[in-house]
Amino acid sequence: MEMKKIASFRINHDTLKKGLYVSRIDGDVVTYDLRMVVPNCGEYPSTAALHTFEHLFATFLRSAPIGDAVVYVGPMGCRTGFYLLTRDALSRGQVLDAVRAALHFLAGYTGAVPGAASSAECGNWLDHDLPAARELARDMETVLQEWTPEKMDYDA
Repeated sequence: MEMKKIASFRINHDTLKKGLYVSRIDGDVVTYDLRMVVPNCGEYPSTAALHTFEHLFATFLRSAPIGDAVVYVGPMGCRTGFYLLTRDALSRGQVLDAVRAALHFLAGYTGAVPGAASSAECGNWLDHDLPAARELARDMETVLQEWTPEKMDYDA
């Protein structure tokens, strides 16, 4: 079998910056790329930070008004960001606003990490780092402060 070069491998990671991008559209599902670090920069979030960020980010978005349109939230294997999949009923502006709200919430969060209270809730429940996840959120909050839907294309 010949393996295709998938869409995310066709993005020039040498020029990609932090931000929120539309990665692809498949039918009624839009994949957003929340790029949290510059690829190949040598500085990557720890798995514990990403894990905690995932729990809080996904829980917040699924609890938000856009929650019914959220299909999936998960980290990239390269540890440079997250994928957010939504139904296309949402505009880019709605997604940007929801992501900003999630980042603001996460940046100041001080409670227990949702879904991490026991091994029954999470497959790696001891691997969390709330302070580092909050720092990631604060950094991305700054990055997206002046972001617009027009900047959500990779080549914009």
